[in-house]
Amino acid sequence: MNSAKHSALDPKYWHIPKLDNSTLDKIKHRIDNKTKPLGALGKLEALAQSIALIQGQQTHSVTQIDINQPCILIFAADHGIAQHPISIAPREVTGQMVLNFLAGGAAINCFCRTSDVQLKVIDAGVLTPVTQTHADFIQQSVAAGTQDFSVAAAMTAAQLEQALVYGQTVAQQQIDNGSNLIGFGEMGIGNTTSASALLSVLTGLPANQTAGKGTGIDAQQLSRKIDLIDLSMQRVEQIYGQLPLTPIQALQEVGGFEIAQIVGAMLTTARAGKTIIVDGFIVSIAALLSCQIQANARDFMIFAHSSAEQAHSLVLDQLKATPLLNLDMRLGEGTGAALAVPLIRAAAEFYNNMATFESAQVNV
Repeated sequence: MNSAKHSALDPKYWHIPKLDNSTLDKIKHRIDNKTKPLGALGKLEALAQSIALIQGQQTHSVTQIDINQPCILIFAADHGIAQHPISIAPREVTGQMVLNFLAGGAAINCFCRTSDVQLKVIDAGVLTPVTQTHADFIQQSVAAGTQDFSVAAAMTAAQLEQALVYGQTVAQQQIDNGSNLIGFGEMGIGNTTSASALLSVLTGLPANQTAGKGTGIDAQQLSRKIDLIDLSMQRVEQIYGQLPLTPIQALQEVGGFEIAQIVGAMLTTARAGKTIIVDGFIVSIAALLSCQIQANARDFMIFAHSSAEQAHSLVLDQLKATPLLNLDMRLGEGTGAALAVPLIRAAAEFYNNMATFESAQVNV
């Protein structure tokens, strides 16, 4: 498939071949013959199986899992919807947190350090331009935040296409640099409202089912958040005639620049045959959008954790996903993805080096 013939707004642009499952029995046999009862390592066995199958597409081998230069990409952007009182923090905090990431002071920095994970921070559309120069900072802002999607489309079609291509570019850079495991995080005041609105317009679910307390808003703020999402649903239904929307329509109408760039980056990672680590609620919405654009993207995804945000379970159900962890976290930033990396390394280690009954001369 020659993607050059298509716009990034066309699902054909992102063509992802389906995984070849012909080696699955060999992978299962390798796992089952380790010195343990069948299934005794639980989710780690499924994790090793998934990664071995992904990597085997290119290596044509099922005897080794390699974890090369794992990386977390944090995409940051602001949202026009945040001009309403729906967050505990003003929009300026997005840019301030970007500076905190670059200074090494955020939770994601701590977890990346302890897990030996690279971290890249991307300005996808922060309201206040981030002028600091840093080796791990990538400036690819589409605009200074989206429009207020309760009254207008969040972005133009041209902006959405640019965001998708920007996401493609940064993921491809990491892949070209040798990374075969890419996790995703986000930062953006108001982006849980955008994610909830995306879930509503993609599924038709009312806002009171998709909207939660995000960073810890009070009951009045949550009520306002629900009302704004309901307004956006009414607005887009008048335009398109009915719900649900397509993923491209949904992103343009109620999405965020960081979410759109994550979608482009995820699709690129899957198309390259590399493993995706999905973080919490907002990144899982990007994963859902990616899978609606290209269903085969799902085969390349590992789900890090179950967020405390109320609607995350609805997204996981849509994706038929079982997360590795449940730590009652709801921070974002890719923190869950970073915490999953040691488990991924452990799964690779047992798959590669744990003895078999035969090699250990254990008779059962």
